[in-house]
Amino acid sequence: MDDRLARFSESISFDHRLYKQDIRGSIAHAQMLCRQKLLNQAEFDAIQRELLDIESVLDRGEMPFKIELEDIHMHIEQALIDRLGDVGRKLHTARSRNDQVSTDIRLWVRDSLDQVDGLLKNLQRAFLKRCIVDANVIVPAYTHMQRAQPVLAAHYWLAYVEKFARDRGRVADCRRRVNVCPLGGAAVAGTSLPIDRSYSAELLGFDEVAANSIDISSDRDFAVESVFVLTMIAEHLSGWAEEWILWSTTEFGFLKLPHAFCTGSSIMPQKVNPDTLELTRGKSARVIGNLQTLLVLLKGLPLAYNRDLQEDKPPLFDSFDTVIACLELATPIVEQAELQPAVINARLDQGYLDATALMETLIARGMPQRTAHHKVGALVAIAKSRGVPLNELTDAELISVDATLDASIRSTLGVAGAIKSYVSFGSSNPELVETQVENWNKRLA
Repeated sequence: MDDRLARFSESISFDHRLYKQDIRGSIAHAQMLCRQKLLNQAEFDAIQRELLDIESVLDRGEMPFKIELEDIHMHIEQALIDRLGDVGRKLHTARSRNDQVSTDIRLWVRDSLDQVDGLLKNLQRAFLKRCIVDANVIVPAYTHMQRAQPVLAAHYWLAYVEKFARDRGRVADCRRRVNVCPLGGAAVAGTSLPIDRSYSAELLGFDEVAANSIDISSDRDFAVESVFVLTMIAEHLSGWAEEWILWSTTEFGFLKLPHAFCTGSSIMPQKVNPDTLELTRGKSARVIGNLQTLLVLLKGLPLAYNRDLQEDKPPLFDSFDTVIACLELATPIVEQAELQPAVINARLDQGYLDATALMETLIARGMPQRTAHHKVGALVAIAKSRGVPLNELTDAELISVDATLDASIRSTLGVAGAIKSYVSFGSSNPELVETQVENWNKRLA
C-alpha cells in the first residue's frame, strides 16, 4: 500500500476509543464459538485471558498505534495473534469487520446513551430543586420577547423539566433500536459455519438479533437517530443558555450566574462574561452540523458495506462528547445560579402582565371575548397614557370604559391576583405547580 493511502485510510486516530467494546464483543464471539465447538475450551480460555490483558495495556495507554494496522480492531487482533499464534487467528471465525464494527459502535452508543440519560436526569433534578428555592418568586413570562403574563418561577423551571423529559423519552426510544445485535452477520451473506447469533446477543445484553445480513453491513440508522436525539438536546440547552444569558444582563438583572462558570475580560475589569452559556449555545451548531454530515454521508450509498461508513465515527463521537460536556456543566450552573427577586419585583408592574387575567374576569361575567379584549385594551391605553399600572386606575377611569367595571374587578389586578386566577391544568396556579413538583420528585426518585 502506498504510504499516502495508509495515512489517508487509517481510522485508528479516532476509533481507538472503541477498544473496550471491541474486546467485550470479541470475548462474547469467542465464547459463542466455544459453545458451538468451533473453539475448544482451552482456546477460549487463552483468548479471553489475553484479550483482557490487552485491554489492561490499552487502559494504561501502552499500546503503540500503527497506521498500517488501520483501526483498533486490527490492532487488538494482531496483538492477540502475536501472543497466541494460530489460536489468535481463530478469533475472526464467522465474523467480518463489517459486523464487528457495527457491534462495537452499537455497544458504545448504548453506553453513551445511558450516560446522557443520567446527565439529563441530574439536570431535571437541579431544576426541581430550584422550584423549592424559588417557590415564592413571580417572574414575567414572555412571548415575542415581550412581557406577556406573570408566572411562578417554579412553573418556569418545570418547563425545562418537561423539555428534558421529552429528550429522555427520545433517548430511551433510540436505545431500543440501537440494542439490536449485528454480530454474526459476517461480511454480507452470513456464514456456513454453525454459529448461534442469539447466544452472542444474549452475552452482550442485546434485546434482539438483526435479521438481515445484507442490512447489517450498511445500517447506520441507529447512529443518525442517536445524533438526532443529541441535536434536540443541544437545541434545548442552547435555548436555555440564551435565556439565561439575557436574564443575567444588567438590562434584565433577573439572574446572578455562578462566577466559577464565567470569565472576565482581558481589558474591562468589571466584566463577568457568561462564557459557559455562550459556548453551550455555540457548540449546539457543531451537533446540528454533525447530524447533517451523517445524513449526507449515507445518502445514496448502495447495499451493503462501503468504506464511506468509516467516516461515521468522528461526527458520532463529537456529538456525544459535546452534549455530555454541556450537560456536565449545565447542572452546577442551574444549582448555583441565583434569582434576584428584588430586581424582578421592582419591575413586575411594568408590561401590564395582569391584562389577560382582567379580560378573563370579564368573560367569566358573560362578556364576549372580543368585547372584553377591546375594553381591557382601552384600559391599558389609559394606564399607559398616565404611566401607571392597571391597579392604579381610578374608579372613574374604569367606568369610563364600561359601566360594569366596578371595584370588584380589582381582586384580579396585580401579578399576585393574576397568579391566583389561573385554574387550568398545566397553568401557573400555585397549588397545581406544587402538585407538579411533587409528582416530578416522585418520578425522578
